[in-house]
Amino acid sequence: LHMGKTMKEDLTVVVKYIKQLYPPEFNVFSTYAELYHNYFASQAKKNAESHLEDKDIYLLLSWVHNIYTKDMRKDHVLAEELEKVKLGSLLPSSLSNDLEKKYIDSEEATIKNSLSKCLDKEIQRWKEDKEPEKLNGHFQSELLAIFVIQSIYSGQKRAKDISAAVGEELSHRLWKELPIFLKSYRDAFEDFKEKSKKHRYYKPIIIANINNCWNFRDYTEKNMAEKDVNKTSILSTLGDIENSGFDVLLQQLFAQLKPIYKKFTENKWDSSNEIMNEIIKTTSKHISDFRTLKDPFYHAIVEKIHTRLVKDYIVRLLKRKVSLKTSAQQQNLAQHISKNAADLEAFCTSNGSQATWLNSALPKLAEIIRLQDLGAIKIEVATLATTYPDIRKRHLEAFLYIKANLSRGELKSILGYLADSTASTPPGAPLFSNINLS
Repeated sequence: LHMGKTMKEDLTVVVKYIKQLYPPEFNVFSTYAELYHNYFASQAKKNAESHLEDKDIYLLLSWVHNIYTKDMRKDHVLAEELEKVKLGSLLPSSLSNDLEKKYIDSEEATIKNSLSKCLDKEIQRWKEDKEPEKLNGHFQSELLAIFVIQSIYSGQKRAKDISAAVGEELSHRLWKELPIFLKSYRDAFEDFKEKSKKHRYYKPIIIANINNCWNFRDYTEKNMAEKDVNKTSILSTLGDIENSGFDVLLQQLFAQLKPIYKKFTENKWDSSNEIMNEIIKTTSKHISDFRTLKDPFYHAIVEKIHTRLVKDYIVRLLKRKVSLKTSAQQQNLAQHISKNAADLEAFCTSNGSQATWLNSALPKLAEIIRLQDLGAIKIEVATLATTYPDIRKRHLEAFLYIKANLSRGELKSILGYLADSTASTPPGAPLFSNINLS
């Protein structure tokens, strides 16, 4: 600092007062500047070759790449004169490269170590007999995400302040470190999930960890290139944590719904309205607990519930338990299904489901049951297959078992029509592909 200040002040005096006392051909400023620079460079080289602590390496590199080149050479009084002299760097490139490598290696190791310690502290917090804090009504455990993101951001910024190249190299390494860290986080979360089921605040901690993923997801989306393999890995790992947490939260609900859904076929759909009311009532009790999830995750879990409710209903229709021979019987069942579908849609929508793609599945199936004209049935089947391209012959065949008044020829004709319309269509949003008929 003393050398830098002295050089800057003395060269300013040379420019302002001394230069004009000499003939131009003497290049007096150039002589002074080179002598000062050479001395400064020799001292920098001497420091660089001695044993330096990490902070000293950072400071020396800051001088070489940043302070010396910007604060001194770009000084408004000196810049024009210094531009003519071409002084070069304070350090030979080989020595500068060595220091940069030491700095980057050290900074990477330091950040990696601090992230590991932070995760250990987070795991200890899960084991304490305390409910996670709430922020805006959502369980949170955000210290981990905040610390990790700040550590990476600060490391990248410090490196970038040295030079763009150093910043780029450290950023590249830390972006590779983040997916590794998140995999450790996922493994720790899985361990807690499996071993701590009797923990007093088991579900709130699960919810807090799902919410935790939002900060990581948001930071990654905003700061990483779309095609970066690290971005893909990070988002995939976060998806694992979120879905694993959702599975825990939904396990009890789906277990309670299973025997209720069986009642549809046991009662030949006669009391389907009462059964649907029971399904909605049971689901409603659980959904209120999920309000402590952050909005994107709340909508995601409600969509999962919505999908499951519709899928399980379809499964009961495909069970070959009901075979109706008359048009009147089929019309009656179609009415039941339409009413159940409307109630289900109203319930899911009122609770924040944005899965509108599900809403036409049951009404379309009800319409196929209601229709008696072969041509009209084919048109409705084609529409169903366009909306849900993952429906297959086996699904439709099981469903058409309900329409016992179709001849073998008519059945074959309808099934053939479906095969033609879905042969080259890739599955979109999966509904039927998740239905196993075995």
